[in-house]
Parts: sequence; C-alpha cells; structure tokens
Amino acid sequence: MFEKRTKSIFIDGKWKDMDSQKTVTVYNPATLERLTDVAYGGASETKSAIEAASTAFPVWSEMTGRERSRILYKAAELMTEDADRLGEILTLEQGKPLKEAVGEVKGAAGFLLWYAEEASRGYGEWIPSSTKSKRLLVIPRPVGVIGAITPWNFPASMITRKLGPALAAGCTAVLKPAPETPLSAIEIVKIFAKAGMPNGVVNLVTGDAQAIGNEMLTNKDVRLITFTGSTAVGKYLMRESSEHVKKLSLELGGHAPSIVFDDADIDKATTLVLGSKFRNNGQTCICTNRLYVHESIADAFTSMLKDKVAQMKIGSGLGNDVELGPLINEKAFEKVQAHLDDAVKNGAKVVYGGSQWEGNLDGHFYQPTILSGATDNMLIMNEETFGPIIPVQTFTDEDEALRKANDTDYGLAAYIFTENTNRAIRASEKLEYGIVGVNDVFPSVPEAPFGGIKQSGVGKEGGHHGMDEFLEKKFISVGLDG
Repeated sequence: MFEKRTKSIFIDGKWKDMDSQKTVTVYNPATLERLTDVAYGGASETKSAIEAASTAFPVWSEMTGRERSRILYKAAELMTEDADRLGEILTLEQGKPLKEAVGEVKGAAGFLLWYAEEASRGYGEWIPSSTKSKRLLVIPRPVGVIGAITPWNFPASMITRKLGPALAAGCTAVLKPAPETPLSAIEIVKIFAKAGMPNGVVNLVTGDAQAIGNEMLTNKDVRLITFTGSTAVGKYLMRESSEHVKKLSLELGGHAPSIVFDDADIDKATTLVLGSKFRNNGQTCICTNRLYVHESIADAFTSMLKDKVAQMKIGSGLGNDVELGPLINEKAFEKVQAHLDDAVKNGAKVVYGGSQWEGNLDGHFYQPTILSGATDNMLIMNEETFGPIIPVQTFTDEDEALRKANDTDYGLAAYIFTENTNRAIRASEKLEYGIVGVNDVFPSVPEAPFGGIKQSGVGKEGGHHGMDEFLEKKFISVGLDG
C-alpha cells in the first residue's frame, strides 16, 4: 500500500523531496512491521510553511464564506467517499479496529461538512449607539496564520476538528501531526488539494516535534496555536507563546469519572461504560478513567461488566470482529502495567484481565482489565491511564460521588448513569467538567462545543463556538456629520 518512502512535507501546494538522511519510520503498532519512511522536517521547513501560509492569507481571508465553503464541502464529500481506504490506513498506523477507524474518518468528514455550513455564518453586530452622531459596528476577522498540532490517538478527526473551523473562518494553516501517525494527515492534505484548496492555505510538516513547535511559537506570523495533547505540553505552549501574545486553543489531558447511581439501568450502563473505557483501547482523553458505582448495585454491576468484557476480541485492527487493538508503543504498555501494579500493591483485586495479552502478534497488547476495591491513593485514581484498565470504587450517597469525581485538577469530561431526571440535572450542574454525558459516553459531535476547564484546556472545538476561536472581533466606530 505504501512506497518505501512517502513524501510528507507539503508547502505552498507542492510535495517536497526528502533528504535521505532525515527520515523517520512509521510502524504498524499491531505487528511492529515497517510501513514506510517519512520526512524528518524541522525549523527551516516550518518557517517556509509559515511564509507560504502568510502569503496565501490575504487571498483566502478575502474570499466570501460561500467560496470557502464550496471547497470544504468538496473535501468532506471526497473524504466520505474514500472512508474505507482511509480507515485502513488509519488502522495500519494507529492500531484501532477498522470499524472504529472508518467511523473516525466519517466523523472527520462531518467536521468539514459542519464548517462548510458555518463558513457563511461569521456574523457581526450592530450596536445601538448612545450618541446620535455615531454608528457602532463589530465585525469578525480571521486571526491569521495558525499552527495546528494534532495527536496520534485520533489522527484524522483531530485534524479536521481544528482545520475545519480555521479554514471556514478565513485562516491559513501549518499542520504538524503526531510522529506516530503522519499517514492520515498526508491523505487529508491530498484531499484538500484535490478539493481545490489554493496553494499555501494548508501546509504540512512532519518530523522534529520540538523544532517544528518552537518555530511556531517564536515566529510572529503565527497568530494562534491549536493543540491537543498532554497538560504538561499545554503549559509549555502557554509559557512560550507569551513572547508574541499568541492566542491558544488547547484540548489537554482528562481524568474522566463515571458515576453509576443506584437507579441506573445496569445493562445499559455496563454497555456504555464498556464502550467508553475500551474505545481505542482506552487511549482517548474522554474515556472513563475512574468508575464510581453505588454500593447497593456494585456486585451486580461488576459481574455483568465482567461478562461483557470477557467477550471482547483482541487482535490486529484489520481482523474480523476485533474490538481491542494494540497500545501505541512500549511506553504506553509500561504505564498501563505500572498503574495496575500500583493498584494491586495498594489493595485492588483483579476481577478480569490484569496482564499482557499472549497472542500471536508482536505489538504491545494488554488484556481488558477490571479492578475492584479501588481507593483514592492509587495512581490509577489520580492519573490518566490511557489504556484498557477500569478501576471500580463504591460510594454510598450522591454528594460523596460528586465530591470524589470533582477531586482532580482535570475537568474535561464526566459521565453519570441514572434514570432520575432530577438527579441527572442536579449532578450535571455540580460536576466541574466542560463536558457531561448523561447516559451517553460519546459526546463529541461537530455541532456541539468540545473542551475542558481547569487544567484540561482552554477554548472550544466544534459547533459555532469552534469557529469563534479563529476569529477576532473588530470594533468600528463611525462618526456622522449633522
């Protein structure tokens, strides 16, 4: 499917030849087999990409929203039509099951479709003046060149969730995908070009993450950086971007609690918790990381969850009916094992799983694991695991559950399971999270805002709120004679 070397630097509408001494290998995480080599770009390539985006900005930003929307519509159409092939590429480089990968690609196309529609809706405002001799207007203007830094766990949808609103607003972009998963980014950039995107509007640089990121931070022509990744890196970006007072849109780490109340539908709740925790093998920022179950239903809930987890099929994401693929790399595997070891050392019991999957593949596979007897002092109850372990802790009343759920510096997503409408509203309002799912663990949709509070980030992606991040509001005061 891939050439020995794949061009991965796209600047001003052209794919650049690779320096044979500067490449990085992309591996299939399920088999550890080499897929292809891509370019290891750095500061100079990033600077050229920023220059191209700066040159393209005046023309792109002055196009009407309808003109920009036609290109985004076409890109969404092309992505949807090619979803099966793009999904296979995504599975090969990232590892998630093919069904999930194809679903991600279609979701990525959904963001382009939504923002194709939003491109014509960058509304301004007419303010009634307190003075007869003035007219007051507020008009939206695109920020300028943006730098987009995307993660490996959702290598397609995170790109379009950032570039969709940026392009709709009239911004131009330099994209840096995760080094583990550049192939989906390459295909998406090809789609933009095929859809008629003018040269320089979207540019792609792969390679040295620190060098690329530093050029984005220090180059005054980059007006905004949008990033999805760890809170530690987000804090670094906040510090370093202060020199040029850049705008930031940051979707950072999470530590999502799920609370199962005593009136929950246990069958529905176990199915949804399973879907939340083990989607992408637990490698999502909004997956359930702490599970609080009311003590009166804990045994029944855990038993039913165990039965459902035991039926999950592990293997290569390209295999038939596979539900759990590999962890992305050895470092991820080691973190999962460290969390499990610490939990067991501190009194947790392994209800199911608890060790490496002994299959016939070379990748870093781990059994889906359930722990009972989780306590607040365990690493897994305080740190994001990013793997297929779910710790269960019991609670006695609503206030206790909400207090424990809120006892963290993170505030991205939280979930509650209840059939009581009053409790659902009451608990949702008290949870200190940017996203709350009530009997719903898949809250990310193009039409709604996605983002955290506290140390889980700043800004929103999705909905009309997502385009606001890439617009400045300009105030115009017009004095009148007479």
